[in-house]
Amino acid sequence: MAVKNSDMYYAYSNNEGIKEKGEYGGVVTTIMKHLLENNVVDGIVAVKEGFDLYDAIPCLITDPEEVIKTAGSIHCGTVNLASFIYKYLDGCRDMKIAVTCKPCDAMSIRELMKKGKIIEDNVIMIGVNCGGTLPPVPTMQMIRDVYELDPSDVIKEEIAKGKLIMETEEGEKGFGIEDLEEDGMGRRENCQRCDLKIPSNADLALGNWGVIGPLAGKATFVEVFSDKGADVLNQVVEAELITVEEPIEKGIAIRDKINNFMLSASAKKKEEDYAGTSGDIIEVFKEYEDEFSKCMKCYGCREACPLCFCEDCCLEAEGPEWVPGGYTPAAPFFHLTRMVHMVDSCTNCGQCTEVCPCEIPVAKVWSTVNNKIRDVYGYIPGFDNGEPIPLTEHKPKNNWKK
Repeated sequence: MAVKNSDMYYAYSNNEGIKEKGEYGGVVTTIMKHLLENNVVDGIVAVKEGFDLYDAIPCLITDPEEVIKTAGSIHCGTVNLASFIYKYLDGCRDMKIAVTCKPCDAMSIRELMKKGKIIEDNVIMIGVNCGGTLPPVPTMQMIRDVYELDPSDVIKEEIAKGKLIMETEEGEKGFGIEDLEEDGMGRRENCQRCDLKIPSNADLALGNWGVIGPLAGKATFVEVFSDKGADVLNQVVEAELITVEEPIEKGIAIRDKINNFMLSASAKKKEEDYAGTSGDIIEVFKEYEDEFSKCMKCYGCREACPLCFCEDCCLEAEGPEWVPGGYTPAAPFFHLTRMVHMVDSCTNCGQCTEVCPCEIPVAKVWSTVNNKIRDVYGYIPGFDNGEPIPLTEHKPKNNWKK
């Protein structure tokens, strides 16, 4: 068989060890191991469990036998791998990698590719469906208070059928995700707003949604989104490392239904978050004036943002307004300056809010402004559609799609 762009399959590994360790057939792990063993790539970028289930560590793997350590999902893994690739691997200028990526990882990688910070030809993106990630510390507290479990006893978490399920050796316990989030628990706020659940901007997208019948829980639904992805899948199929089957039509419909349900929930969350901010960008900032007054200018949001990448930041350059180690700009000016530099490319990954010691909802503000830019220019970050980046590659308004 010849895999083509836009094909869909059910797939599972033919390696029993990987199937047992991995999730839903172990396809991602099998693909990564093959690419490394056959020198298609120099390294694998993924996330592995650190101290425990709530400690996710980004890693570069060059030994095929080590790939198995990244098998499985870590829903408390809130890191953005785009930053890791750009900052620590020099944007893959001198090496080829394959990276497992959530939709927001893939969007951030695409934006950095467009800005010339990551070399597209040297990266294979193996995307994984994502219903959202969980903030580690609040999640541990939620497990204690709501689930009445010891967080160290949890061996797996899952979002399924509208519930957030915690699994222990004793069994499973789940609560409605909407009920939890109404009470300020559950997924991170940026994940609740996210409008990309299946990473169609990656080379392949894999997940368990839509796998029904005898293969339910034992296989992965794979969709091919590029010629590069088709080539990768062809390689592992021809090497007889995985088995693929045509998906059941009802399964395809169920996958679409799950995706659309999550997107509708995200749209509802956006309406709630953006309510009262219908004016211009300055009015948005005024709306959050009290929040930004808490800012201690630690620059944590700048350091965490995958798209704020200037080596010499203008906010630290010598000038008439401020000097290094001396006077720094007022919080609104600091955030406005940073916003002009990167908010047209903001992928709502939530890293800025994640690290803010003052608990300012930076990601919420950035997402609000980014959506206003979308309304004006029709530009959607994170996709390679050939359109210029609005504030970065400015063109007259009549050159933009409506």
